[in-house]
Amino acid sequence: MLTIALPKGRIAKDTLKIFEKIFKKPFVFDDRKLILYTDNFKFLLVRSQDVPAYVLHQAADVGVVGLDVLEEQGSNLTRLLDLGVGKCKICVGVPKNKKLDFSLPEIKIATKMENITRNYFSSKAISVNIIKLYGSIELAPLVGLADAIVDLVETGSTMEQNGLEIAEIISHSSAYLVCNKNSFIIKKEEILTLYASIKEAVY
Repeated sequence: MLTIALPKGRIAKDTLKIFEKIFKKPFVFDDRKLILYTDNFKFLLVRSQDVPAYVLHQAADVGVVGLDVLEEQGSNLTRLLDLGVGKCKICVGVPKNKKLDFSLPEIKIATKMENITRNYFSSKAISVNIIKLYGSIELAPLVGLADAIVDLVETGSTMEQNGLEIAEIISHSSAYLVCNKNSFIIKKEEILTLYASIKEAVY
């Protein structure tokens, strides 16, 4: 049996649709249940940020998680396949009609993605003061807490509604199929069979 960790929300639903397409049967979590058994699979429903931990520590053999989470956490997992769902961008957002002043000795950036932000500005040789926030990040530049934000953007409407605009795109993200390195050795045939079926379904 393969154990697969899925992130809660839209990516989980989109991933289960892929499984439904492959196996031609419904894959649905019962109300408030966090574990789903079906065929030779056990699905776990966890927070997006926790998927790499479940896979890394082999509580799950395989996981589906956004590239942004993988890049932020730097987890030592095998990336098998870009599923092409959950597409978004990691962007620098600034108040409308304001440019980011790169000549400042230090730029204040509000974000929940500290490592991605630090690496991006470091590659430009720009010093940043990162302010870690967990929500309502768009508010930070509007009240003087930060000069700009780094956040995930799907359509850009949330930024726009809050008087911000995209200044720069750091990278693009989508959901990836990843696996534990030991599981890949022990359950190689099962994982590769699943990989091939998913690849055929999504490409």
